[in-house]
Amino acid sequence: MNTATEKPLVLITAGPTREAIDPVRYISNHSSGKMGYAIATAFLEAGYPVVLVSGPVNLTLTNPNLTTINVNSADEMFAACKAYFASAKIAVFAAAVADYKPAEIYINKMKKSASEFDLKMVKNVDIAYEFGQVKTNDQVAVGFALETNDEEQNALKKLYKKNFDLIVLNSTQDSGATFGFDTNKITIINKDFVFRALPLKSKAELGRDIAQAAIKLVKTNTDKTINQTQLT
Repeated sequence: MNTATEKPLVLITAGPTREAIDPVRYISNHSSGKMGYAIATAFLEAGYPVVLVSGPVNLTLTNPNLTTINVNSADEMFAACKAYFASAKIAVFAAAVADYKPAEIYINKMKKSASEFDLKMVKNVDIAYEFGQVKTNDQVAVGFALETNDEEQNALKKLYKKNFDLIVLNSTQDSGATFGFDTNKITIINKDFVFRALPLKSKAELGRDIAQAAIKLVKTNTDKTINQTQLT
Protein backbone atom coordinates (compact mmCIF):
# COMPACT_ATOMS: atom_id res chain seq x y z
CA MET A 1 0.00 0.00 0.00
CA ASN A 2 1.27 3.44 -0.96
CA THR A 3 0.52 5.27 2.26
CA ALA A 4 -0.41 8.91 1.86
CA THR A 5 1.61 10.58 4.60
CA GLU A 6 -0.64 13.65 4.82
CA LYS A 7 -3.74 11.58 5.55
CA PRO A 8 -4.32 9.13 8.44
CA LEU A 9 -5.22 5.49 7.90
CA VAL A 10 -8.84 4.40 7.54
CA LEU A 11 -9.92 0.85 8.42
CA ILE A 12 -13.16 -0.41 6.87
CA THR A 13 -15.00 -3.71 7.12
CA ALA A 14 -17.46 -4.69 4.40
CA GLY A 15 -19.67 -7.50 3.18
CA PRO A 16 -21.01 -10.58 4.96
CA THR A 17 -19.19 -13.27 6.85
CA ARG A 18 -19.54 -16.98 6.14
CA GLU A 19 -19.62 -19.31 9.10
CA ALA A 20 -18.73 -22.84 8.02
CA ILE A 21 -20.85 -25.87 8.91
CA ASP A 22 -18.77 -28.35 6.92
CA PRO A 23 -16.43 -28.09 3.89
CA VAL A 24 -19.30 -27.25 1.52
CA ARG A 25 -21.96 -25.52 3.65
CA TYR A 26 -22.02 -22.28 5.56
CA ILE A 27 -24.33 -19.74 7.24
CA SER A 28 -24.30 -16.20 5.90
CA ASN A 29 -26.56 -13.23 5.08
CA HIS A 30 -27.64 -11.09 2.14
CA SER A 31 -25.04 -8.32 2.48
CA SER A 32 -23.58 -7.35 -0.90
CA GLY A 33 -20.76 -5.20 0.48
CA LYS A 34 -21.79 -2.29 -1.76
CA MET A 35 -22.10 0.22 1.07
CA GLY A 36 -18.72 -0.63 2.59
CA TYR A 37 -17.01 -0.50 -0.80
CA ALA A 38 -18.67 2.85 -1.55
CA ILE A 39 -17.32 4.25 1.72
CA ALA A 40 -13.85 2.93 0.90
CA THR A 41 -14.06 4.57 -2.53
CA ALA A 42 -15.05 7.89 -0.95
CA PHE A 43 -12.08 7.90 1.42
CA LEU A 44 -9.72 6.94 -1.40
CA GLU A 45 -11.08 9.76 -3.56
CA ALA A 46 -10.38 12.11 -0.65
CA GLY A 47 -6.75 10.93 -0.57
CA TYR A 48 -6.86 8.65 2.48
CA PRO A 49 -5.00 5.34 2.70
CA VAL A 50 -7.54 2.58 3.29
CA VAL A 51 -7.38 -0.96 4.63
CA LEU A 52 -10.52 -2.76 3.48
CA VAL A 53 -11.27 -6.03 5.29
CA SER A 54 -13.85 -7.67 3.09
CA GLY A 55 -16.07 -10.68 3.44
CA PRO A 56 -16.91 -12.65 0.27
CA VAL A 57 -18.50 -10.27 -2.27
CA ASN A 58 -18.74 -9.89 -6.03
CA LEU A 59 -16.97 -6.54 -5.99
CA THR A 60 -13.48 -5.33 -6.81
CA LEU A 61 -11.73 -2.09 -5.98
CA THR A 62 -8.23 -1.05 -6.97
CA ASN A 63 -6.24 1.97 -5.88
CA PRO A 64 -2.55 2.48 -4.97
CA ASN A 65 -3.62 3.64 -1.50
CA LEU A 66 -5.81 0.58 -0.89
CA THR A 67 -4.99 -2.66 0.88
CA THR A 68 -7.75 -5.26 0.59
CA ILE A 69 -7.79 -8.25 2.92
CA ASN A 70 -10.27 -10.94 1.93
CA VAL A 71 -11.75 -13.03 4.73
CA ASN A 72 -14.62 -15.46 5.25
CA SER A 73 -15.49 -15.85 8.92
CA ALA A 74 -16.00 -13.35 11.74
CA ASP A 75 -12.91 -14.71 13.47
CA GLU A 76 -10.84 -14.08 10.34
CA MET A 77 -12.23 -10.55 10.03
CA PHE A 78 -11.45 -9.80 13.68
CA ALA A 79 -7.87 -11.06 13.30
CA ALA A 80 -7.33 -8.97 10.18
CA CYS A 81 -8.66 -5.82 11.86
CA LYS A 82 -6.45 -6.40 14.90
CA ALA A 83 -3.36 -5.85 12.78
CA TYR A 84 -4.47 -2.34 11.74
CA PHE A 85 -6.90 -0.89 14.26
CA ALA A 86 -4.33 0.77 16.52
CA SER A 87 -2.84 2.59 13.52
CA ALA A 88 -6.17 3.77 12.14
CA LYS A 89 -7.59 7.22 12.83
CA ILE A 90 -11.00 6.23 11.45
CA ALA A 91 -12.65 2.80 11.64
CA VAL A 92 -15.86 2.08 9.76
CA PHE A 93 -17.59 -1.17 10.73
CA ALA A 94 -19.85 -1.64 7.70
CA ALA A 95 -19.66 -5.44 7.50
CA ALA A 96 -22.71 -7.55 8.28
CA VAL A 97 -20.97 -9.92 10.68
CA ALA A 98 -22.85 -13.08 11.62
CA ASP A 99 -23.98 -12.98 15.25
CA TYR A 100 -23.57 -16.74 15.65
CA LYS A 101 -21.48 -19.56 14.22
CA PRO A 102 -21.77 -23.35 14.40
CA ALA A 103 -20.30 -24.70 17.63
CA GLU A 104 -18.60 -27.42 15.61
CA ILE A 105 -17.31 -27.45 12.04
CA TYR A 106 -17.58 -30.91 10.56
CA ILE A 107 -14.37 -32.09 8.90
CA ASN A 108 -16.22 -34.05 6.23
CA LYS A 109 -19.37 -33.22 4.29
CA MET A 110 -22.44 -34.08 6.33
CA LYS A 111 -24.62 -36.71 4.74
CA LYS A 112 -28.39 -36.39 4.59
CA SER A 113 -29.90 -38.99 6.86
CA ALA A 114 -32.54 -37.97 9.39
CA SER A 115 -35.66 -35.96 8.55
CA GLU A 116 -34.58 -33.30 11.06
CA PHE A 117 -31.23 -31.71 11.81
CA ASP A 118 -30.24 -29.75 14.92
CA LEU A 119 -27.36 -27.31 14.70
CA LYS A 120 -25.84 -25.89 17.88
CA MET A 121 -24.73 -22.28 17.51
CA VAL A 122 -22.43 -20.14 19.66
CA LYS A 123 -21.91 -16.39 19.71
CA ASN A 124 -19.38 -14.87 17.39
CA VAL A 125 -16.92 -12.24 18.50
CA ASP A 126 -18.55 -8.80 18.40
CA ILE A 127 -15.87 -7.06 16.36
CA ALA A 128 -17.09 -3.49 16.74
CA TYR A 129 -17.68 -3.91 20.48
CA GLU A 130 -14.21 -5.33 21.10
CA PHE A 131 -12.50 -2.45 19.32
CA GLY A 132 -14.79 0.02 21.04
CA GLN A 133 -13.29 -1.10 24.36
CA VAL A 134 -9.78 -0.10 23.27
CA LYS A 135 -10.59 2.90 21.07
CA THR A 136 -8.69 6.04 21.99
CA ASN A 137 -10.17 9.53 22.19
CA ASP A 138 -8.51 10.60 18.96
CA GLN A 139 -9.97 7.71 16.98
CA VAL A 140 -13.36 7.91 15.28
CA ALA A 141 -15.48 4.76 15.03
CA VAL A 142 -18.48 4.52 12.72
CA GLY A 143 -21.02 1.72 13.07
CA PHE A 144 -24.17 0.59 11.31
CA ALA A 145 -27.60 -0.38 12.56
CA LEU A 146 -30.07 -2.18 10.32
CA GLU A 147 -33.34 -2.21 12.23
CA THR A 148 -36.88 -3.52 11.76
CA ASN A 149 -38.56 -1.81 14.74
CA ASP A 150 -37.84 0.82 17.44
CA GLU A 151 -35.19 1.94 15.01
CA GLU A 152 -33.80 5.11 16.55
CA GLN A 153 -33.89 3.71 20.08
CA ASN A 154 -32.07 0.54 19.06
CA ALA A 155 -29.50 2.50 17.07
CA LEU A 156 -28.72 4.76 20.03
CA LYS A 157 -28.31 1.75 22.32
CA LYS A 158 -25.86 0.26 19.84
CA LEU A 159 -23.97 3.56 19.50
CA TYR A 160 -23.27 3.76 23.23
CA LYS A 161 -22.75 0.04 23.84
CA LYS A 162 -20.11 -0.21 21.14
CA ASN A 163 -18.56 3.22 21.79
CA PHE A 164 -19.25 4.51 18.28
CA ASP A 165 -18.84 8.18 17.51
CA LEU A 166 -21.32 7.94 14.65
CA ILE A 167 -23.89 5.32 13.77
CA VAL A 168 -25.58 4.92 10.40
CA LEU A 169 -29.19 3.79 10.73
CA ASN A 170 -31.17 2.22 7.94
CA SER A 171 -34.43 0.32 7.98
CA THR A 172 -35.73 -2.79 6.30
CA GLN A 173 -38.99 -0.86 5.87
CA ASP A 174 -37.48 1.60 3.37
CA SER A 175 -38.09 0.81 -0.29
CA GLY A 176 -34.98 0.65 -2.48
CA ALA A 177 -32.65 0.41 0.50
CA THR A 178 -30.53 -2.10 2.47
CA PHE A 179 -29.11 -5.35 1.07
CA GLY A 180 -28.40 -5.70 -2.62
CA PHE A 181 -29.67 -2.32 -3.81
CA ASP A 182 -27.47 0.36 -5.38
CA THR A 183 -29.37 2.92 -3.33
CA ASN A 184 -29.92 3.40 0.38
CA LYS A 185 -31.73 5.69 2.80
CA ILE A 186 -29.91 6.44 6.03
CA THR A 187 -29.81 8.58 9.14
CA ILE A 188 -26.42 9.50 10.61
CA ILE A 189 -26.54 9.88 14.40
CA ASN A 190 -23.83 11.17 16.72
CA LYS A 191 -23.32 11.05 20.48
CA ASP A 192 -24.96 14.44 20.93
CA PHE A 193 -28.27 13.01 19.66
CA VAL A 194 -27.99 14.93 16.41
CA PHE A 195 -29.95 13.06 13.73
CA ARG A 196 -29.07 13.76 10.11
CA ALA A 197 -31.69 12.06 7.94
CA LEU A 198 -30.67 11.71 4.30
CA PRO A 199 -33.04 10.96 1.41
CA LEU A 200 -32.79 7.91 -0.82
CA LYS A 201 -29.49 8.23 -2.70
CA SER A 202 -27.00 6.07 -4.50
CA LYS A 203 -24.64 4.23 -2.19
CA ALA A 204 -21.78 6.08 -3.89
CA GLU A 205 -23.26 9.41 -2.77
CA LEU A 206 -23.97 8.12 0.72
CA GLY A 207 -20.45 6.73 0.94
CA ARG A 208 -19.18 10.27 0.46
CA ASP A 209 -21.64 11.61 3.05
CA ILE A 210 -20.48 9.06 5.64
CA ALA A 211 -16.81 9.61 4.88
CA GLN A 212 -17.15 13.38 5.17
CA ALA A 213 -19.03 13.08 8.48
CA ALA A 214 -16.18 10.97 9.91
CA ILE A 215 -13.50 13.30 8.51
CA LYS A 216 -15.28 16.32 10.00
CA LEU A 217 -15.41 14.61 13.40
CA VAL A 218 -11.67 13.86 13.28
CA LYS A 219 -11.00 17.53 12.59
CA THR A 220 -13.29 18.56 15.45
CA ASN A 221 -11.48 16.21 17.85
CA THR A 222 -8.12 17.51 16.68
CA ASP A 223 -9.17 21.13 17.20
CA LYS A 224 -10.42 20.30 20.71
CA THR A 225 -7.11 18.66 21.58
CA ILE A 226 -5.17 21.68 20.31
CA ASN A 227 -7.34 24.08 22.31
CA GLN A 228 -7.00 22.01 25.49
CA THR A 229 -3.24 21.89 25.03
CA GLN A 230 -3.07 25.64 24.64
CA LEU A 231 -5.08 26.13 27.84
CA THR A 232 -2.76 23.96 29.97
